[in-house]
Amino acid sequence: MTPQQRRLVQTSFDALREQAGPMGLLFYGKLFELDPGARRLFHIDLEVQVRKLMDTLGWVVRSLDEFDAMKERLGELGRQHAEYGVRFEQYDTITTALVWAIGQALGPDFDAATRDAWELAIRAVGSAMKEGVS
Repeated sequence: MTPQQRRLVQTSFDALREQAGPMGLLFYGKLFELDPGARRLFHIDLEVQVRKLMDTLGWVVRSLDEFDAMKERLGELGRQHAEYGVRFEQYDTITTALVWAIGQALGPDFDAATRDAWELAIRAVGSAMKEGVS
């Protein structure tokens, strides 16, 4: 990612924090719409899951400038998610659902450059998580 793309993600995340609950519920709703079988992977209340999602997103966004330093932790997350039953092909669905939900939450501020930056960031995170399983 370029410095400009990292800045777009970091700046837009500040706006997302204000809408964390609704954005998270939109994400999981879209995820379950795209992959109904994914619902079985979640055994806790979705509000708790949304907080976990936002905490993880916050950590990723804060760490984008040192992405290589967080790869080990992302690999651990990948192994953990594999133990939960997440399959590699589901990462694409997760990316689609998350980018869509972020777009819904940000509305007109979610321009093409911001969308592309988020998609790059989420795909990089997914790749690092999958590397931890391989």
